[in-house]
Amino acid sequence: MTAVRNQREEINRRDAECAERFLCALLAAVMKPISDLRLLISGLCALLLAFSVPIDAQQPAKVARIGYLGNEQSPSATPREEAFLQGLRDHGWIEGQNLVIERGYWENRADRLPALANEMVRLKVDIIVTTTGSAALAVKKTTRTIPIVMTASADAVTQGIVASLARPGGNVTGLTNITPDLAGKQLELLKEAFPRISRVAVLFCPPSGGTVGDKRKSETEAAARVLKVRLQALEVSGPEMIESALRAATRERAEAIFVSDCSVIPPDTVDLIAKTKLPAIYSTSRFAEAGGLIVYGPSGIDLAQRAATYVDKILKGAKPADLPVEQPRKFELIINLKTAKQIGVAIPQSVLYRADRVIK
Repeated sequence: MTAVRNQREEINRRDAECAERFLCALLAAVMKPISDLRLLISGLCALLLAFSVPIDAQQPAKVARIGYLGNEQSPSATPREEAFLQGLRDHGWIEGQNLVIERGYWENRADRLPALANEMVRLKVDIIVTTTGSAALAVKKTTRTIPIVMTASADAVTQGIVASLARPGGNVTGLTNITPDLAGKQLELLKEAFPRISRVAVLFCPPSGGTVGDKRKSETEAAARVLKVRLQALEVSGPEMIESALRAATRERAEAIFVSDCSVIPPDTVDLIAKTKLPAIYSTSRFAEAGGLIVYGPSGIDLAQRAATYVDKILKGAKPADLPVEQPRKFELIINLKTAKQIGVAIPQSVLYRADRVIK
């Protein structure tokens, strides 16, 4: 609000200076020959035009205030956060000008979400943006009035976040990163890259507010039966459980790791998996920057940019209940050859040719 007040004071100051210059010109003109009347008339017209602009047009646009609840905090904006900010800029919302962003990061620890959600509500922001469905659910439990936009979520319906994708109802909308058979395609890609594997350890989130964990697990199991792969399901409810899960995978002689789309699994899990020397596939692009061997899933950059469109519409008066939750449109396959060399595996050319990005 201070920025708005300062802009109004600047407009008033400029108007006063303009009026003062006109009065000086008027006084000088009446004391000069009649030929200078043309200058007086042109000045008068310019001044009348300036003051004919409607008052509303002279006032700055409202300064919007949004809360951003992200997974991990880093020294600079993550690629997904920067994509979201660029999406806002594309719609004319620029941080520091007509936009204030209150940021909070839960560092992949679900126990931190309730306090962060309460803080966002206390700040009385116009919209709360979350990077996961788990965060959206935590905020929804705190407020039913402030609009919530998800840049990505698991199955928002089974989590109890929205009534349906087409008609969300309530105060939550945004994007989901779940599509039918995605888990099967990921497991199929892992098998194509490493045809000899027969035992795969799957790291997955426990059910959250619904049956999403069970649904994802059943989809993966169905694909495993077709591919003749035996799965070892390892439930992970927090980062502190990663090492014990990987030890269990080693004991059961797993030949590969499948990291499902689980918001509580942090990117540095990549380093722990690399120590096992087992090939791994990940579901979201945030693992690619951390060195994940194979990443296949919805483009986090595309989802984040599209989330900015929801924010723009809501700031302009749309209601979350009327904005359908959209599914991914763009998927990406990322291969990290540096990691492949580190753990001593080779990626077939047939897989490399299909990659959207190869990190060397």
